[in-house]
Amino acid sequence: MKSMRLSALRESGRRAAVVGLGIAAVVGLASSPAQAASWSSTIVGADPGFESRRWYDGGGSTNITFTDCSSDVHVANVTLRKDLDFQPDPQYSTASFTNCFNGTYATSSGNWGDHGEGNYYFAVNYGSSAMLWVRTLTVNY
Repeated sequence: MKSMRLSALRESGRRAAVVGLGIAAVVGLASSPAQAASWSSTIVGADPGFESRRWYDGGGSTNITFTDCSSDVHVANVTLRKDLDFQPDPQYSTASFTNCFNGTYATSSGNWGDHGEGNYYFAVNYGSSAMLWVRTLTVNY
């Protein structure tokens, strides 16, 4: 009799373990971080060399879009950079945004490939003398 109860407990324990593992797997998948993220903001009277806020990217491409730009020079040179501690920040290619100066809904965007996991930011108009206004900027990564 004792061995029957023990066997029944073992079987129900196995079922509970399988169900528990299944639930843990589903919860793990549902709570895993999204592969893509984004944020939006504005730029108000940015001096040359303006640096955006930093964001963490787990890897993948980056797209930066400006909508409705204003500046004396009608160009925004946008450079993606990786924020490194205790060493110079590498800079990746620079995209020249010009279309966003063509009206309220005009946009310009740049795409950067995967530069690995890390903290990133973009800089605008290094070496220029013009200030920049952007009604909407969006960073997708």
